[in-house]
Amino acid sequence: MVDYVATLLNPDTKSLECKLIKVGIVGGTGYTGVELLRILAVHPGVTVSCITSRSEAGMPVADMYPNLRGHFDLAYSEPDPRALAACDLVFFATPHGVAMRMIPELMASGVRVVDLSADFRLKDLQVWSEWYGMPHESPEWVEKAVYGLPEVVRGEISKAQLVANPGCYPTAVQLGFLPLLEQGLVDPSRLIADAKSGTSGGGRQGKIGMLHGEVGESFKAYGASGHRHLPEIRQGLSAAAGVDTGVTFVPHLIPMIRGIETTLYAELKNPADFDRLQQLFEDRYRDEPFVDVMPFGSHPETRSVRGANVCRMALHRQEHSNVVIVSSVIDNLVKGAAGQAVQNMNIMFGLKETQGLEAPALLP
Repeated sequence: MVDYVATLLNPDTKSLECKLIKVGIVGGTGYTGVELLRILAVHPGVTVSCITSRSEAGMPVADMYPNLRGHFDLAYSEPDPRALAACDLVFFATPHGVAMRMIPELMASGVRVVDLSADFRLKDLQVWSEWYGMPHESPEWVEKAVYGLPEVVRGEISKAQLVANPGCYPTAVQLGFLPLLEQGLVDPSRLIADAKSGTSGGGRQGKIGMLHGEVGESFKAYGASGHRHLPEIRQGLSAAAGVDTGVTFVPHLIPMIRGIETTLYAELKNPADFDRLQQLFEDRYRDEPFVDVMPFGSHPETRSVRGANVCRMALHRQEHSNVVIVSSVIDNLVKGAAGQAVQNMNIMFGLKETQGLEAPALLP
């Protein structure tokens, strides 16, 4: 694809001009929406033309999120199909069920879309309906959508009109398991993902279970009998393995705002392969700008990726066990949502993949 932010030769001045990508955001009041705005505020190739919210229409963005004062003078607006159709790309940061109703009209107008919701992640529509409690209204675009995990399908993303941005847990889990499954080194029927997330993963809605007084000084599993991210995880891992996989996925809620840590377990088919796993992981992700394989035996910390579009991981083994342990951490709002969405946008428009995403994590 020709670089969208291409150099346009001015015949009079012979100067080079830059065409900015015109972006719209549907659902800009939630945590992923404001994270998109935070990242795009310093992205040199983008201009944000509209941010929609039915509930907050007319409110200046900076009034809701004062960290954006001086960066955006836009106000939230009602979703206007004509304004969105005038964009080059639209991000959907909405609850499930919204994007699938609006996508067909945008697709017909030629707009490109990155959907951060779950509407286009699952290819099996019956499975999607079972987990999300409604029939899917855009089956033709489910088939055409590209599941946007850049480390796997970068070439397909570059040509896509619609990209389904992966979920937060599925990103951390898939990246940790991929090298093992791609090389067929582990039993694909016995994969375990023990995952923990901060409270921002539950969104910005007023839920009693997410109040600090309810979450603080506590720790619990949830969705242990089945979580909506399980079929997405299974779909991605099965594609990597080339066979159906058996995955046990249990998420946990921990009393912090940002971050996901997944401790992954897989059984090696041949224990002798263990000695080459560190090199395998390093080789697999050597050219990936947003995956960091740490030295063997390291313990990645969620604070080391806070605010950054990075998945950091490390390998472990206990004594002479056949079980490979992978610890994988991401910021659920960045590599698990808005940062990966911008990464996908960069790929779609031929930009440098890291553009707007180069900032290191926040410490302390």
